[in-house]
Amino acid sequence: MIEIIPAIDVIDGKCVRLTQGDFAQKTIYSNDPLQVAKRFEAIGLRRLHMVDLDGARTGRPANLEVLERVTAGTTLKVDFGGGIKTDHDLESVFSAGAAVANIGSVAVREPETFARWLSEDGDRILLGADCKDEKISVNGWQTETDLSVFDFLREMHKRGAKKAFVTDIGRDGALAGPSTGLYSNILSEIPDLELIASGGVSSIADIEQLDEIGCSGVIVGKAIYENRITDEEWFRYAR
Repeated sequence: MIEIIPAIDVIDGKCVRLTQGDFAQKTIYSNDPLQVAKRFEAIGLRRLHMVDLDGARTGRPANLEVLERVTAGTTLKVDFGGGIKTDHDLESVFSAGAAVANIGSVAVREPETFARWLSEDGDRILLGADCKDEKISVNGWQTETDLSVFDFLREMHKRGAKKAFVTDIGRDGALAGPSTGLYSNILSEIPDLELIASGGVSSIADIEQLDEIGCSGVIVGKAIYENRITDEEWFRYAR
């Protein structure tokens, strides 16, 4: 069964959501990410995807204190990303309590560094692939590239990445449904990749569809905060 992974995006210590990665289209949902995380824990969810949007924009983790509070205050397994560029950044994230570091820009810009982190930390490293029109974007979605998401995932898979989350930027925060076609094609080309879908989920039906095509997980953000899915529906997928 697919794993539901709730998302907390952080700007200035607050829980926010962007629409299609646009910092100008920001909605603040809570001033206290820990309380939001505790709600997820209370309904039976076991994992949390946390994105440091300040860090992604500036190139250095900026909300480690929020990470520390959430990992100290809950039992959630937190995967954390945003601005992780150096060995020091990576160690800081793990020291702050993250169980997993999600890495995108470094994998694109410095694939040898990413491969080394994979070899050293194994399951503690999660590949992130953010794309728009099937082309990879980096630096908190601010920089578009000509790199195909398929070519990127194939290369990283050869280098040892067994799991990845793929975000369709055009769908993210839009509540328009996930890119099931994109994910189906990825799984057809790399069938043994553990693929986590991200972006566009608006209902439990979307999650069921992603489960059917073989995604191992799904990251859900705005649908939670807009109450598009009931606690009872979440509980069905809680682990």
